Amino acid sequence: MLRTFHEVAAHGSITAAARSLGYTQSAVSRQIAALELAVDARLLDRQARGVELTEHGRCLLGHAEALLRRLDAARSDLRALDHLGTGRLQVGAFPTANAALIPRAMAEFAAQHPDVALSLVEGTSRVQLANLETGDVDIAVVSAFPDHALDTTRFEFVYLLDDAILIALPQSHELATRKAVRLAELAGERWIAGPVSADSRTLSPLRLRLAPEARIDFLVGEWTAKLGLVAAGLGITLVPSTASPAMRADIALVPLHPDDGPGRRVYAATMCGRTHSPAVTAFIEILTRQR
Repeated sequence: MLRTFHEVAAHGSITAAARSLGYTQSAVSRQIAALELAVDARLLDRQARGVELTEHGRCLLGHAEALLRRLDAARSDLRALDHLGTGRLQVGAFPTANAALIPRAMAEFAAQHPDVALSLVEGTSRVQLANLETGDVDIAVVSAFPDHALDTTRFEFVYLLDDAILIALPQSHELATRKAVRLAELAGERWIAGPVSADSRTLSPLRLRLAPEARIDFLVGEWTAKLGLVAAGLGITLVPSTASPAMRADIALVPLHPDDGPGRRVYAATMCGRTHSPAVTAFIEILTRQR
């Protein structure tokens, strides 16, 4: 109605405004009447040669022009969002995904859409799913073991890749050149693990299958400490394959035989029932190409 009113004021004629807008004269008249009813004021005086604005009409015209400018600006911003010419993307990911998978994907996204503001939140998969629910992240890259049921009632999951289990060994270890290693071959090893970390869930069942006497000699929370102990020949540790691109050169990584320890699966998670922004859709497409 405001745009119709503006056109009538600009042309001084309902007939000319209708022609400009592609409406019928009656449709324009009905919109003007509805607007007058909405603002409870007469806006136009009908004259023989057209229409003239009343005092109320002149007052409303300034507001209408300001509102129409804001509306046009809003439409422009919405088009920019659709074409990723503006906006933001908040990504959440579990720690080892940030060794290579997420940086590569974010770099590609930034190169393609430099005007979209990117941010990253690191945390466990459980924390990232909670962040999705609160809106603190727009998309979460999470991992789950094959025996873990995904909550598909609240979240949508797009499979990305398998995160195999690797064994980090000193370069001098007799198994360091092997293409794969079996659990039975690790029964006498000293283990390095984190007290509360993603690998603890994997290590516990593996220890049970190794032998009752299998021991963890070192409990450390940081990857730099774990790998430093391995490099020094003080033990071995588990490494997810997502972290392998960031490994130090003086450590050997040997895959654990899949029959002895299935790896995790990595997914891109979003909230069910929440419309994906164009940025989220584009980022998922990039992640799926990282497979």
